[in-house]
Amino acid sequence: MSFVNPVNKSFCLEQVCESNYQKLLKLIPDLMTFEETAIGLAPQHTTLHLEIIERTPYTLTLELSHCFHKNQHELLEPAVRIRLYLDAQLAEVLSDHARAGVAQVFKDPGLSLEIMNYKWRLNYFLQKWLDHCLKKDYLFSAIIEAVA
Repeated sequence: MSFVNPVNKSFCLEQVCESNYQKLLKLIPDLMTFEETAIGLAPQHTTLHLEIIERTPYTLTLELSHCFHKNQHELLEPAVRIRLYLDAQLAEVLSDHARAGVAQVFKDPGLSLEIMNYKWRLNYFLQKWLDHCLKKDYLFSAIIEAVA
């Protein structure tokens, strides 16, 4: 399978991160109001799970994943961890179920080309996955935990 490999990857990566920010807000219009978790439902499609990992004044870190049921277990994939930069309106993938974060993979910051390629693949995947999810018309609502 071939993959997109733009000439000016730095510029294109910024464009993809801007696009992903807008797509996330379109997919989950109430994203900023969710405290911890939410669930996205679409008729006849796999459930989407949202978990808010961290919230600061300028960033929001979340994990978004499909929930598959296999052998009476829930399997959350692709478990994409995303940081939203609220002031810059960018969404950057930190890791997913199959790929670790950049800091774990590249210990040498001098490997800038390899780091850029890695970040490109992560964020391009998110762009395509968000396009797929947007076509399914998911509706999100908060998960309310019962107090025992």
